Amino acid sequence: MTLNEFSPTQPVILGFDPGKDKCGLAVMGLDRKLHYHQVVPAQDAIAIIETLRQKFPISLLVMGNQTTAKRWKQQLQAELVQPLNIMLVDERYSTLEARDRYWQMYPPQGLTKLLPKGMRQPPRPIDDIVAILLIERYLNRLTESINS
Repeated sequence: MTLNEFSPTQPVILGFDPGKDKCGLAVMGLDRKLHYHQVVPAQDAIAIIETLRQKFPISLLVMGNQTTAKRWKQQLQAELVQPLNIMLVDERYSTLEARDRYWQMYPPQGLTKLLPKGMRQPPRPIDDIVAILLIERYLNRLTESINS
């Protein structure tokens, strides 16, 4: 997905699903409007985050709390030009959830429609969709704490 023509003026959240080889990135407003999502090579992630910060009023980075989170958090804090608040979010089961979300966003076509749901494999990496889900989990946690 490419950048929207109209950049939001309200603060947005950057979702980051870090990995060893590839990372998922997503930018979403507090209104849950999705402005950008893409899977990028891990070695390009920080440069792309810097580019996104120039295009969007990013107020927060939300990332998963599993495997490589600690190392990535340190690397982000060390290498980003300006510091960015980083929140860790529980990412358990996010890959399974992202697979279901992929098919909601991109309904199966042709013969893929005939496969049972559990056997369908997205035709591309879905790390960006995991990044979207991480933002949504963070926003859900926020609204739960406000409403309780």
